[in-house]
Amino acid sequence: MGTWEQRKLGDLVDRVTRKNQDLVSELPLTISAQYGLIDQNEFFDKRVASKDVSGYYLIENGEFAYNKSTSTDAPWGAIKRLDRYENGVLSTLYIVFGIKENNPVYSDFLVSYYSTNLWHKGIHEIAAEGARNHGLLNIAPADFFETKLKIPQDIEEQKKIGKYFEELERLITLHHRKSNIFIREWDFVWEQRKLGEVIEGVSKKNTDGLYTTR
Repeated sequence: MGTWEQRKLGDLVDRVTRKNQDLVSELPLTISAQYGLIDQNEFFDKRVASKDVSGYYLIENGEFAYNKSTSTDAPWGAIKRLDRYENGVLSTLYIVFGIKENNPVYSDFLVSYYSTNLWHKGIHEIAAEGARNHGLLNIAPADFFETKLKIPQDIEEQKKIGKYFEELERLITLHHRKSNIFIREWDFVWEQRKLGEVIEGVSKKNTDGLYTTR
């Protein structure tokens, strides 16, 4: 294993504050700890964002966003990269950022890093104790970009780690899909063999004299 170094997030990424003034996108996004950046309509089965999204942040594919809202799956919020869509819009309550040009950090490594709990300690240290704002952690963007993370100095090692976790995530997703298919098929078979139908069928045959009860 190569040498790892501690870097300040703000040295690796730039904050993104571009507004959707020209209505480049009207796709409202939310961050799910499980599914990442996803269409609000798909995730909530309804639109949560306001109809006018010109004041929202415009996030582009490959950029990251931090949702400061906590949940059981994400006790310190969730940081995800936009992968599903070309672009989308996010409430200004989110913190959006992109990797600096010519910077020695691999995007997939950052995705892997923020899928772990290694970054939680840094967030815990800057979050105002017990403070909430509309259910969100009270974290200032300036403090967020002061958090530190450990990364391999060798970009190739970062790529290997990123690829490893990407493959692991793919296998986990595949496993979940197979499990869901099995459950659906099992439910289907079970529905075709209801106990009442079996008893009714046996009772009818008994009355016709085809079967006798011991």
